Amino acid sequence: MAYRAWFQCINPECGEKYPLNSIVYQCKRCNSLLEVQHDMKALAERSGTEWKTLFEKRYKGNEWPYGSGVWGKHEWILPEIDKHKNIVSLYEGGTNLFWAERFSKVIGINELWVKLCGNTHSGSFKDLGMTVLVSQVKQMISEGAPIKAVACASTGDTSAALATYCAAAGIPSIVLLPRGKISLAQLIQPVSNGSLVLYLDTDFDGCMRLVQEITKDETLYLANSMNSLRVEGQKTVGVEIVQQFDWHVPDVMIIPGGNLGNVSALGKGLLMMRDLGLINKLPRIVVAQAERANPLYRSYLTGFEKFEPIQAQKTLASAIQIGNPVSIQKAIRTLKQFNGVVEQATEAELADAAALGDRTGMFNDPHTGVALAVLIKLLKAGKIDKAEKVVVISTAHGLKFTEMKVKYHQKEMDFPCRYANQPIELPARLDAVKDALNKALAEKGRFDV
Repeated sequence: MAYRAWFQCINPECGEKYPLNSIVYQCKRCNSLLEVQHDMKALAERSGTEWKTLFEKRYKGNEWPYGSGVWGKHEWILPEIDKHKNIVSLYEGGTNLFWAERFSKVIGINELWVKLCGNTHSGSFKDLGMTVLVSQVKQMISEGAPIKAVACASTGDTSAALATYCAAAGIPSIVLLPRGKISLAQLIQPVSNGSLVLYLDTDFDGCMRLVQEITKDETLYLANSMNSLRVEGQKTVGVEIVQQFDWHVPDVMIIPGGNLGNVSALGKGLLMMRDLGLINKLPRIVVAQAERANPLYRSYLTGFEKFEPIQAQKTLASAIQIGNPVSIQKAIRTLKQFNGVVEQATEAELADAAALGDRTGMFNDPHTGVALAVLIKLLKAGKIDKAEKVVVISTAHGLKFTEMKVKYHQKEMDFPCRYANQPIELPARLDAVKDALNKALAEKGRFDV
């Protein structure tokens, strides 16, 4: 069966189409965002049961490139790519769905799972989209496109994924980062992978404006999420979650939101499953934002009747410190389709939630802390029922944010750190160690959460 895909304008009054090998990021007719559309009629020639069987057969196997959590769904992603010559895969996806049993009991919910998207090659869910974008770039270069390098603005994770995949493909990469607003671990990733790193005196929104300007030169290809190729890979996270639940759909999915490409991606994968007969219901989607970078939350309070960009303030959740998200239209459309909710978390709430989760066996980045804090708030408000099956999508690995975690446990934040756990400094003597052990073990609640 010959499957096809193309770019299409999201404006229903326009609908302009472009081939996937076009160097285009917004509709040339109306300037709206684009999305990848698939020949759904051709895909529907296979039944939902047949798609499930095929995806199960490929999942985490050794046949190239199908062992990847993304490329195992090849027909739903880039069906026309030369999969033997041009796919750039680092075995992304296939990440653990963590049963947060102990944390569930602490916060009073029956069943909570955490999708650990940070357990991937560059340490974040951005790998899911970047494998698709860089593979398509490699295909375009092989067809004669004049692309010399791929560029992105980033709050850390996008640049790491781009640098990693471009290094693997042998394609130059350029990353624009806001100086002093990302973790050192995130900065060193593109440096190590050989990117041209431009460390700029601005915030993410400033970097985004500049990268949009420089990529007007068609020799520099834009890799940010306004390029809808990224969404095609990231949409597999929803598919994979349902697959890991033996094709049963959870009641609620909570995802941190910054530039908001991940929100529309999550929804897109779930809608494809429904439309192709793999599932017959949809979950509610909750978007979790940091209070200091909350433009979508503010729009939600108006029933999405208006949206106004803001100047995002410094937040521990630095990867979502974005005041003017480029995928706002897609995100709002998705939330309306999924009975969506948007909630925010303060700095103290997100840091405490991350630390509380760590005490039950996780190792959370601050963005997962935002999602966990929002879950706790919605439970207390009765907007999520304790009997519902909930999945929190953890977007990055906690090791990328060790400075934040160290400051929390050293109580160097500007709020009380409820779950801080400081090392005990002692002389290297047996009596001192025994005294410390006896005191700690006798201390009521010392190991409680």
